[in-house]
Amino acid sequence: MIYREAGQYRTSYLDDGQTFPIRLDRWAHWLLIAVAVLVVPFIINDYWANAILLPFLIYAIAALGLNILTGYCGQVSLGTGGFMAVGAYACYKLMTSFPDISIAIHVVLAGLITAIVGILFGLPSLRIKGFYLAVATLAAQFFLVWLFNRVPWFYNYSASGQISAPERTIFGLPVTGPETSAAVTYLFCLAFVLASAWICRNLTRGALGRKWMAIRDMDIAAEIIGVNPLHAKLTAFGVSSFFVGIAGALFFSVYLGAVEVGEAFGINKSFLVLFMIIIGGLGSILGSFLGAAFMVLLPVFLKNVLTGGLGWPTDLAAHLEFMIVGGLIVFFLIVEPHGLAQLWRLLKEKLRLWPFPH
Repeated sequence: MIYREAGQYRTSYLDDGQTFPIRLDRWAHWLLIAVAVLVVPFIINDYWANAILLPFLIYAIAALGLNILTGYCGQVSLGTGGFMAVGAYACYKLMTSFPDISIAIHVVLAGLITAIVGILFGLPSLRIKGFYLAVATLAAQFFLVWLFNRVPWFYNYSASGQISAPERTIFGLPVTGPETSAAVTYLFCLAFVLASAWICRNLTRGALGRKWMAIRDMDIAAEIIGVNPLHAKLTAFGVSSFFVGIAGALFFSVYLGAVEVGEAFGINKSFLVLFMIIIGGLGSILGSFLGAAFMVLLPVFLKNVLTGGLGWPTDLAAHLEFMIVGGLIVFFLIVEPHGLAQLWRLLKEKLRLWPFPH
């Protein structure tokens, strides 16, 4: 009986356009942020940071970026891993070339460089769509991985071909390198997640987001009513690549510390982020977080329950993970195309009407 909107009056357009119109939703939202900022850093340990929280936060940013392109604008992309690699290598070159600049600025600049690259590879979307666009972005994935493997300048002529993040601090606290603490790296990534979610939410609710959704729903009709397909599609590629580049920069510098492009940003990474938005929900900010959480927690759950608890072989648990993810993708595409986010919306609707029949 407490989840109700009766008696909550909206007297202005600003109140009517709130992200969380029901007061309980707003309280839950601010409570969640308060716990994430004020409680989690004091109870976190290295296992929780490296196994769950950091991958979740970084993949959530990547899922937000891909969801803008695929979920909101309808442009299918299989090049997410390649664009994450652009962000990682751009961050590496900036960190080694400008050591006196804050790593936070390097991460943002890496996102901007990735946005430019994403716009260039988004040009084919002006002529092709659907399956053919997916193949074009898949070609971008393979080209970028090949480029970073074959051009020694990108990895500073290292004999191993691997890039390693130099030690950097923010406010005097180490963010990269062996001396980092779980709380600092967690808060650093959390700051980017909160900023990314706020920007994405405002973009998708504004005029630009409406243009993206018009192109997604019917591009010919959108063009007839005045939406410029060139501007809409390329801005979607640019904004999406910006967030994917930030995710790649954080994945390399803060989470892994050292990467080899073929292993860290191969085609599997592109499919992983795509599965996140399919399971979480296309065209949903919440779905990006739910999908990232699911895809990060599932391997940890299977490893601890099946391998650690029941004594199953590790390879069997890994194969079972693939089977579960594949089955869930088929299930959601058939039964609930809008994913976990839609299931959460339906649950809230039932709570608003409970205990009355409907």
